[in-house]
Amino acid sequence: MLSHPLILLKDVALSLQGNAGQVDILRNISLEIGAGESVGLIGPSGSGKSSLLMLMGGLERATGGKLQVAGKDIRAMNEDMLARFRRDHMGIVFQSFHLIPTMTALENVATPLELAGHKDAFDLARAALDQVGLGHRMSHYPAQMSGGEQQRVALARAVVARPKILLADEPTGNLDGVNGTAIMDLLFSLQDEYGATLVLVTHDPTLADRCDRSIRLVDGKIAQEVDQ
Repeated sequence: MLSHPLILLKDVALSLQGNAGQVDILRNISLEIGAGESVGLIGPSGSGKSSLLMLMGGLERATGGKLQVAGKDIRAMNEDMLARFRRDHMGIVFQSFHLIPTMTALENVATPLELAGHKDAFDLARAALDQVGLGHRMSHYPAQMSGGEQQRVALARAVVARPKILLADEPTGNLDGVNGTAIMDLLFSLQDEYGATLVLVTHDPTLADRCDRSIRLVDGKIAQEVDQ
């Protein structure tokens, strides 16, 4: 038991109504994740890995149990409160890069900071893009960049505000092996540099092995937990 876990789930459930009735996506998930820890979520397709990550990020609503992030009950927050909470505490990286196609790399990274009221948004964005090796691509649009470069932009956007928590959902899923390895090296180095907590959804056990701990989900339940 951690004395003050950064992420705390107790008997968390997620059920959705489908055409054939209720579908139980997650069942009785209890989990504690500490500050600065890296945790890999693994398991077969449909096991609930991404859904669990989305619950932690407030992008899905738990239908049962207790869910606290950074000491806050995120089940009690409305959508506006959740959006502000994510902005202030989290960086999220998805398999599909979710960049805005009409914005340059620099604008994609700076815009969330501008919306949050940062006066030096573009300076911070330039520094973040330099850090991920894209200083020469700042004025390029997503369509002008490779998949690996687009994911680097997405990473820069995720870490630019120095979040406490990094959530990554199959961040190498759309990349080849070389680019995937480079992105993961970068993600772990940024997590280490900022002392962030990293939760990583992956199909790749070798990536999960790089985390402090891996948690295997099967049929919406925790089947196994391994300290590396």
